Amino acid sequence: MTGEPEERKDTYVIDPESATEMTRLLYQDRLLTEELGGLFPENPDLSGIHDILDIACGPGGWALDVAFRYPEKQITGVDISQTMVTYAQAQAKARGLSNTDFLVMDVLKPLQFDDNSFDLVNGRLLFGFMPAASWPKLIQECMRILRPGGLLRLTEGEIGITNSPASEEASNLFTRMMKRTGMSFSPDGRHLGLTPMLPRLLREAGFEQVQLKAYAVDYSAGTPNHESHYQNIMIGSKLVQPFLTKLGLISQEKAEEVYQQAMIEMMQDSFVGLWYYLTVSGRKP
Repeated sequence: MTGEPEERKDTYVIDPESATEMTRLLYQDRLLTEELGGLFPENPDLSGIHDILDIACGPGGWALDVAFRYPEKQITGVDISQTMVTYAQAQAKARGLSNTDFLVMDVLKPLQFDDNSFDLVNGRLLFGFMPAASWPKLIQECMRILRPGGLLRLTEGEIGITNSPASEEASNLFTRMMKRTGMSFSPDGRHLGLTPMLPRLLREAGFEQVQLKAYAVDYSAGTPNHESHYQNIMIGSKLVQPFLTKLGLISQEKAEEVYQQAMIEMMQDSFVGLWYYLTVSGRKP
């Protein structure tokens, strides 16, 4: 034995078994639901929906909230992380939610469900582990496990745009990292490029009634969203640093310098920033 940690075999930018990442994801889940205006802000017809699957559910934030809000519906969450799933199961038990089930599952592989098992499949911010080449396969799997008339809804985002030089440098490093590792649809690595691709991917998979709902979140200094975004970016940026340095995109010393300067600039009264999200939904014929 060398005493060195076993090299991870997953595609996650941030270690999915990290307790710090679990805390950040719980915070991000609440933040995203609030900023988008609710669990289902596009107001789909849920009257015929009973069985709901949340893919890559993390510690179960969205799934648990849906289970509490809609006790008549059955919610299943799957995630590659045993740590996340164990936490979600414990939270469901603590809250007395008998309409939930959380399972360890790698969504980059065929989903371990029968055909026509669910009325709605949900996924939020999967870009952190999804290779671009794997998106069509996952969407086809969602088509398979949905019942006729079932709904697939995916919410993804692009990196925020700011007037902070250091924040923009950090964003550029992140998008280059995603391009280098095959996790981006951008031809040149300047952005993630996922949001414009989602409608096409759903249509190519055979989904009908494909609809889009866009959101712009202002997290400039002095806005209600500023502090929450600052906290999320502060933790997330730190957790991404090992991946950046491992790829040789930046030295640890320079990464820390950019990180510290970005945090300083975000706290300045002149800071402005916008973050974009897009929910794309489609129905199985």
